[in-house]
Amino acid sequence: MSLHDDATLVLKEYGDQEELRTAYLDHLAAHEDAMWKACGAGHLTASALVVDPSRGRVLLTLHKKLGMWLQMGGHCEPGDATVAGAALREATEESGIEGLVLLDGGPVRLDRHPIPAPCNWHLDVQYAALAPEGSVEAISDESLDLRWFAYDEVPAVADASVARLVERTLERLG
Repeated sequence: MSLHDDATLVLKEYGDQEELRTAYLDHLAAHEDAMWKACGAGHLTASALVVDPSRGRVLLTLHKKLGMWLQMGGHCEPGDATVAGAALREATEESGIEGLVLLDGGPVRLDRHPIPAPCNWHLDVQYAALAPEGSVEAISDESLDLRWFAYDEVPAVADASVARLVERTLERLG
């Protein structure tokens, strides 16, 4: 199964955000290269919010290019077999934390946001990753900083999309 096929299957099974989910599926159907940065009409990306439920906190990265606190994530790569695998790879690379485990149940939410030309759009498939007890983060070359934030601190430091991701993750955690 190709990464494109996996993304299509994941999105067909995703049971929320119907209008946006349909837009993602339409984009995949229209663009064989929709998984790759080279797709000028926009491309799927994969991200994961790193969560430490035992301490009530999330790890955010201060993105080097955007200067914003965001969840870990980025572009799919040719070695990625699944969208979930791409999200987990990105979260591990950007957080420096080994042993992250994606929260059961598939993506937590979808977020489409504009980016500068020539690509136009990121169609982000967002997961949550549980940090193992006692894990220690390490800043990657893609980040200016990494910092743990209490759940209720996120709306004051990050944009609304990250705050919604935290809310949906907390709902999923129960």
